[in-house]
This record gives sequence, C-alpha cells and structure tokens, in this order.
Amino acid sequence: MKNLNLSAAWLRLMLALRRLNPVIAGTVVLALGIVAAIGLVFKSLVELDAEYAAARRQAALPPPVRSAVAPPPSADQNLAQFYGVLGERARVDRQLKTVFGLAQKNGLALRQGEYRAAQDRAGRFYTYQITLPVTGRYAAIWQFAFDTLRALPHASLDDVAFRRDAIGSETVEARLRLTLYLSATPGVPQ
Repeated sequence: MKNLNLSAAWLRLMLALRRLNPVIAGTVVLALGIVAAIGLVFKSLVELDAEYAAARRQAALPPPVRSAVAPPPSADQNLAQFYGVLGERARVDRQLKTVFGLAQKNGLALRQGEYRAAQDRAGRFYTYQITLPVTGRYAAIWQFAFDTLRALPHASLDDVAFRRDAIGSETVEARLRLTLYLSATPGVPQ
C-alpha cells in the first residue's frame, strides 16, 4: 500500500513538472539558489563576527605568566652527572663482550684489535681505548658503531677510517677507535 502511495505521488510530481513553463521553473530554481546563497553568506558573517569577538577578548587579556626557566646546572652538578655515567672499570670484559656481540649481530668480521688502558689523574677516571679492524658492508659498520654507542653510553667513537680494495667491492675494511670512560666505583670520583 505504501509503495502504491509513493508511486502515485511520484507520478503526480512528474506530471506537474511537465505542465510547468520552463521559464517559470528556471526562475523559481534560480530564486531558491539565490536565497540559499544569501543564507550561507549571512551564516558565514555571523560566524566571522563571533571569531572576531573571541579574538578581541583574547587580545584584551593580560599575557600569560611564563614560568621561569630553570637555571643551567652548576659545575658541581655537571661533574656529578659525568661521574654518574662512567662505566665500571671492573666490568670491562662484559663491555668488550657487548662490543663483540654487536659486531657479530651486524655481520662484521673482527680481526685482532689493540687495547690500551690509561688513567686520567686530573679527571680522576680511567680510559680503555679499543682499536678494532673490521671487515663488512659500509652500512653494517656504521650500524655497529651506532649500536655500540647506544649500548655503552660511556663510550666514544674517536676515529673511523675506511678502505676498499676495489670500487665495485661491497666489503669494506674499517678501523674504528673507541674509548670507554670508566671509574673504579661508578658515580664516585677517584
């Protein structure tokens, strides 16, 4: 029954539209379009006025009070932080195992390296310098260096030298010099 009513209504609408003069129909559609456009413009003007009013209210407010910037750390605080991140001198063997494990993870071939321990009496810390000749892909060598620095925050990469036998060769020979900064007792200067 509902379908019949809808069909009848649709048929009546179609017949009414065919009886209308096309000029009058076009005029009515144009008039409705103009009224809709005027309504949209009016709505946009009201919204714009509201935004301007909100901006004026915001501009009239006093500027926000900014919190004071913390002063930079003192020399003693910096020194304490430095000694706090030093590695443990007694655990150098574990740190070397970490370095060798990262080299293996990155697919690098390690040859015999050079190791040198030293003490900085003025700074009251120890250094352990490692010179590693490695062979592998260029990207893998850099990844190994970055992984080592992430795994050992008390290490520094002092020098890297690359050598390639042939231009087309994918393997590169590199010599990396790392330094581990250590303390006999972490967090306490010697």
